Amino acid sequence: MSDIFREVDEDLRRDQAQKIWKRFGPALIAAALIVVAATASYTLWQRARLADQRERTAVLTRAIEAAVPEGAAAPSAEAADELAAAAAQLDGGHATLARLYQAAALANGGQREQAVAVYDEISGSAEDPLLRDLASLHAVLHQIDSGDPAQLQSRLAPLASPTSPWRWSARELTGLLAIRTGDTARAGSIFRELAADAEAPAGIRTRATELAALYPESK
Repeated sequence: MSDIFREVDEDLRRDQAQKIWKRFGPALIAAALIVVAATASYTLWQRARLADQRERTAVLTRAIEAAVPEGAAAPSAEAADELAAAAAQLDGGHATLARLYQAAALANGGQREQAVAVYDEISGSAEDPLLRDLASLHAVLHQIDSGDPAQLQSRLAPLASPTSPWRWSARELTGLLAIRTGDTARAGSIFRELAADAEAPAGIRTRATELAALYPESK
């Protein structure tokens, strides 16, 4: 009889996790994307500005300015082809940045599979490890509700390491993945750690605090 009760309890917890995921998942994915994009934009833009290849930087700058409407947080869906064309004129980090914006434009237009394909290509070929990891993080982000959990977890593990510049976003996605798979105990632990991490971005800490409250530590 104890096995039956245990199975029922697990089913109920899994059902609760699925309901939480359906309610909060899309908003959290969007919020995580904004955090990652904001962090990346500053870092990568600084790199582009400091580059010696002024002409290539100018090409990249024009492409990004045309792709991201004034006041927008992400490239418009219509800009993907233009960004791909700009990437073809560039090389190195400049080309990678253009491809990252191209993938964001594809995702913005609902073409998630195509976006993931671009992110995967970048994560496997970019020279800059910062950009490779960023692309890998975005690839996971856009599959967090549909990809194979084991594969996604494998990709997130190195990104969540203490030395990774993307560790807080990677840990947040790890928590979301735990919710999706029904491992609410792990999700609660991850979100409590994020909420208590003074170095984590404020937005991530706020969301982590709210989610940790949904999965209190068992006594």
